[in-house]
Amino acid sequence: MSISDLFDSGFRNRNKGHFSAIVRVALSDGTITPNEKQFLEKLSIKLEISHAEYEEILENPLKYPVNPPLMHTHRLERLYDLARMVYADDVLGDKQQDLLTRFALALGFTAGNVGYIVDKALKLVDMNVDLDTFTYEMQHMNR
Repeated sequence: MSISDLFDSGFRNRNKGHFSAIVRVALSDGTITPNEKQFLEKLSIKLEISHAEYEEILENPLKYPVNPPLMHTHRLERLYDLARMVYADDVLGDKQQDLLTRFALALGFTAGNVGYIVDKALKLVDMNVDLDTFTYEMQHMNR
């Protein structure tokens, strides 16, 4: 196996883990709404998840662990995707917010400020900001 194969394999596994986390958020209220399904389909393309992998992850979203990225900006990108999924059905349920908090911790955000980070992320997503604005605002928030 070459170095590029290892990199591609690791990258793909991180994407599968990220996609699995988002599917878990979508399923946290027991169903996947049409808006959530549309979001998942678009995201699967962006993350290079094949149709077979998509179906496999929908059947068993716990199969792939959350693999936190090393770079803070990449963690923010993942948090952005997760927060957008929470709002995909226009209903912020307690389970969804709790799950988002757990995933934020799994992504490497600290327990001391994860509540503030999740709250800020959800407010930004509610304002329908793009990824660049989200990242900028999250990096420059007052602590």
